[in-house]
Amino acid sequence: MVDAGDGRLPIRQAGVALDGRSVHLRPAEQGDAPAFAALLTDPTIHAIWQSPDPESESHELAHQATDVAVWAIEVNGEVVGLIQAHEETDPRYRHAGIDIVLASRAQDRGYGSDAVRTVARWLIEDRGHHRLTIDPAASNERAIRAYGRVGFRPVGLMRNYEGDLDGSWHDGLLMDLVADQLVDG
Repeated sequence: MVDAGDGRLPIRQAGVALDGRSVHLRPAEQGDAPAFAALLTDPTIHAIWQSPDPESESHELAHQATDVAVWAIEVNGEVVGLIQAHEETDPRYRHAGIDIVLASRAQDRGYGSDAVRTVARWLIEDRGHHRLTIDPAASNERAIRAYGRVGFRPVGLMRNYEGDLDGSWHDGLLMDLVADQLVDG
């Protein structure tokens, strides 16, 4: 197997099942594609994620390449979201990033913060990262609050950061977390 440049396995191969306080994260598998497609068409997720082809994208998420780890977020055995992590392995810029989507029925219950905290801890303790980033839409106040509970802090506004399906652009908020600022929930 090829390592990530520092003797570690590529992040996708290194992904393991993780348990938070209220969520179970398991590496995505082929059978998750239908659940992921349902997530990407959930109105609260689609309004922000805006997948042009949820069926195809869900298949890709369930079969990611080695540069991204994808987990199904489970609560009581039911898939309620997905979370992914990617790494920059250049030693001078080494850090990791996280993205997450959570079904509307699972929002406002602490599952998102728990999932992000669980992956953040794994990235810091097992993957050796000292800094993590996340980049919600600047208008996504719910996500920004959830990430803040984990220890992420705003770094700056990224203007016209992400394109929408209608051709318009919206701002993103770059947030980061330094390892010693991870907040236990």
